[in-house]
Amino acid sequence: MTAQAQTGAKLATSRALLTLRDFRKLLYLRFAMHWGDGLFQAGLAGAVLFNPERGADPLTIAGGFAALLLPYSLVGPFAGALLDRWDRRRVLVVANLLRGAAIVAAAAAVAAGMQGLPLFTLALLVMGISRFAGAGVSASLPHVVPARRLVAANALSVTAGAMVAVLGGACAIGLRAVLGSGDTGSAWTTSVAVVGSLVAAMLATRFVRGSLGPDTVDEPANVFTAVASGLASGARTAAGTPTVRAGLVALLAHRAAFGISLLLTVLLMRYSFSAVGPLKAGLAGLGELAVMGGAGILLAGLVTPKLVARFGRRAVVTGGLVVAAAAQAGLGLPMVLPTVLLAAFAITAAGQVLKLSVDASIQRDVGDETRGRVFALYDTLFNVTQVAAVSFAAFFVPLDGHSVGLQLVAIAMYLLGVAGHLATSR
Repeated sequence: MTAQAQTGAKLATSRALLTLRDFRKLLYLRFAMHWGDGLFQAGLAGAVLFNPERGADPLTIAGGFAALLLPYSLVGPFAGALLDRWDRRRVLVVANLLRGAAIVAAAAAVAAGMQGLPLFTLALLVMGISRFAGAGVSASLPHVVPARRLVAANALSVTAGAMVAVLGGACAIGLRAVLGSGDTGSAWTTSVAVVGSLVAAMLATRFVRGSLGPDTVDEPANVFTAVASGLASGARTAAGTPTVRAGLVALLAHRAAFGISLLLTVLLMRYSFSAVGPLKAGLAGLGELAVMGGAGILLAGLVTPKLVARFGRRAVVTGGLVVAAAAQAGLGLPMVLPTVLLAAFAITAAGQVLKLSVDASIQRDVGDETRGRVFALYDTLFNVTQVAAVSFAAFFVPLDGHSVGLQLVAIAMYLLGVAGHLATSR
């Protein structure tokens, strides 16, 4: 098949998916949530990392990442059982309304000059609710598309959603330029994210009750027993499903390496880099980084279904790890602005290929009665691993972000991921 024919087939598949009314509704709901997430995270990053009224060191930055990533790690093992027990439509409505209220509270805290634990606690609340709702969207996808279309539907949904999150981040940067970079301007910028939550809640009400699952409830009668058993049930299911087990090993290796690289990049942008022609440093540089990452995500969404169909999931996941390791070595190690941006593109693309492959494995190979718990476990491990990697790196990295040793650790994590994936997928 020629490249033109392949592109035509992909467009035809996307058009076919968009004719499914419930899939479109779930996609627009995801867009609203991701736009709000991107705006909130970029607004909070601007308030904490690039605010002239505040300072930032590696441990403070690690604390910020913990606030953004740990919430679902704390509630996810229990939330998974709830997603497999409660009507997911109701979950999406209520969770988005609660998230909107939490966003307003976090913005008020920024305006008041709040720092450290109080501010990060509110950020934890926002992102915890967001992760819960996101797992509900992922667990609902098989209810709105045929099984044979799951890989393509997941690629389209996740890729387009990630691009919308980048757009949300860009909106935050634009709003910050208009509203100001101090506490007051950062607070107003962050507060705009509430619009995404309200729109998502409204879109969730358009689904028929029960239409997003779960179809059956395989839970103990006592809700507390059901919640407490979520982690164990998700872990048993993941461990007993070879494709999911191997995919998680690969993805966790990527997140560990990515966490180290992320901290180094933020410090380089904040303290070391200066503009190179049209390329900017500082918060604008992080915006450029997000654009490059978004382009990588878009590429992954376009090529992953075809790669999986041609080479199989095992080979694609292994190849993604190898590409990421090569990009880390060839583009990350020089630690100059142009190559770091190229590394962001290549590593994000490879990581998204891994994520799409693992998402598809869970959606295809795990039954609906436990799928929510597995997705919750997945998010938990995903975020804990990245936070642990960022925290580890924060104790060793110099303030300017220049650390060849940590770059080599990231490369080693990718290579260990290759070995682990091949060993566990046999």
